Amino acid sequence: MAKTRSDVNPQATAAARYLRISSSKLNQVAALIRGTHIDEARRILAFTPKGASHEISKVLEAAIANAEHNHNLAAHELFVKEVMADEGPTLKRFRPRALGRAYRIRKRTSHLHIIVERRGTEPAPRQAKSTGGEQTSGRRWRRGQGEAAASGGAAPKAPRTRAGLRAARRAGPKTESRGEAKGGRRQMPRPAKGGN
Repeated sequence: MAKTRSDVNPQATAAARYLRISSSKLNQVAALIRGTHIDEARRILAFTPKGASHEISKVLEAAIANAEHNHNLAAHELFVKEVMADEGPTLKRFRPRALGRAYRIRKRTSHLHIIVERRGTEPAPRQAKSTGGEQTSGRRWRRGQGEAAASGGAAPKAPRTRAGLRAARRAGPKTESRGEAKGGRRQMPRPAKGGN
């Protein structure tokens, strides 16, 4: 008889429903611990300065306790398989405003579900998605590399913004901006102070 996936990687779950925090706030912290070992997840939650980390850590501890008690799994073998924060019902309240109007206040709730599982071996680390070259770390880096390669990488470009020009003036030798290099506009003399 073939083994099912639950026999190979036994799982335990825990859930908290109607939490008084929005699911988007929970998902920010949940993304930090997905796929991690539970010791690492505990460390991350302990040092994450968000209110959602307290709620998630309570449910994580419940899932670990369920794994130990109900499925006889050792805590040091567990990994966080899934963390799902779904939207719950929204409590609608009203805030009085000027001229007899009322603004709606939405007090959002959420449902949190955590699944922990035992894995036979350490999982391979997640690889970042790549859109082009393997060495590139972003569009700006590629653009800069292409320009440096085209110009031979000889001289840095002149700054294009006012803030860049100011910083270049403060930093050292004068660099010509695009307008001055092409014989740009001359400034008109300032009028003398006082009347006509």
